[in-house]
Amino acid sequence: MSKTASKMVPLGTTAPEFYLKDTNSSEWFSFADLKGEKGTLVIFICNHCPFVHHVIDELVMIANDYRVQGLGIITISSNDSTNYPQDSPQLMTEFALENNFEFPYLYDETQQIAKAYDAACTPDFYLFDNQDKLVYRGQLDDSRPGNGIPLSGSDLRGAIDGLIYNRIINPDQKPSLGCNIKWRSEK
Repeated sequence: MSKTASKMVPLGTTAPEFYLKDTNSSEWFSFADLKGEKGTLVIFICNHCPFVHHVIDELVMIANDYRVQGLGIITISSNDSTNYPQDSPQLMTEFALENNFEFPYLYDETQQIAKAYDAACTPDFYLFDNQDKLVYRGQLDDSRPGNGIPLSGSDLRGAIDGLIYNRIINPDQKPSLGCNIKWRSEK
């Protein structure tokens, strides 16, 4: 399990647009199609990462808690499924079903969207306001596989609450930590 930190893109960055296939519905969506009235949470995940498995129940709870409050939730897998077949679109569909996703799980086959977001790890979180400006990028909370700290989602939930309830979001944000995105080898 390699530990990779998120890159901490500058706050205020505009959300990169995309057009990706949802492995749950087989429909294609853009950022504009999926953004929420109050803001949008984009999360880079994958099927096999132990860091994602550690937080997946909390991620689904956060999605369920905040979707009804006007937050768009988008998950994206950008891993190379040729060399990591456990991250194939078919298995993404199964993973989403097993974990009760009621939000899109998009496949970034070309990896161009991960590059546009400067995503580095799974999970990697990007919270945008209703003007599509980045207001939070960082960790879910201090819990990691095996460190004994219970999951709370406190860092991400605090940022989402700040966004939804028009409160100040702490600019001192800790990077997310997870498995590196599995990039295709350049030929």
